[in-house]
Amino acid sequence: MTTQTKPVLHGYFRSSCSWRVRIAFALKGIEYDQVPVNLIKDGGQQLTDQYKALNPMQQVPAVNIDGITLSQSLAIIQYLEETRPGRRLLPVDPKKRAQARMISDIIASGIQPLQNLSVIQKIGAEKLQWSQHFITKGFEALEPILKQTAGTYCVGDEISMADICLVPQVYNAERFKVDLSKFPTIKRLNETLLKLEEFKVSHPSCQPDTPPDLQA
Repeated sequence: MTTQTKPVLHGYFRSSCSWRVRIAFALKGIEYDQVPVNLIKDGGQQLTDQYKALNPMQQVPAVNIDGITLSQSLAIIQYLEETRPGRRLLPVDPKKRAQARMISDIIASGIQPLQNLSVIQKIGAEKLQWSQHFITKGFEALEPILKQTAGTYCVGDEISMADICLVPQVYNAERFKVDLSKFPTIKRLNETLLKLEEFKVSHPSCQPDTPPDLQA
């Protein structure tokens, strides 16, 4: 499928879900425009009526593409996989494809939501301990799975949606001071992926809305 209009990503530089979509665009070689949605400023720009009309969940990301608006990062990534040529984001083999989806869902449904901004804002003073607990618990499940599925990347030797989900989650783990020494497979995979250009250009440190003090 081809289109004359570039997709538009409504996101936030440090949102792991937005980062997943940026990685997918980069891996597919898709040019796109960005509209920053500051999750902190003015009480959260995602909470405005204007943004709610775009995404009723009032979360980022949202993507305008091919005449529709999509939210939820995994749905966006799989839409790109199904409609755009270029590097595959899911393995061809059904078993490996299922493993990539499983790992993605563990992160996107089982770990990341529990340390999402809207959650930890409700936790208050205990937000660091809360986030550390749930990220560590999730990584304790993820590490043995990745030991079985990983080659160079999360599932064998081809980059997949699982890798797209892993790197932003490790970034969050580091932000919340999780001890990664207990998770050598996760640590190795993350270090390998961060050397790739597509992961570098999509990094939170070099986005249009990255604050000057956090820029690379």
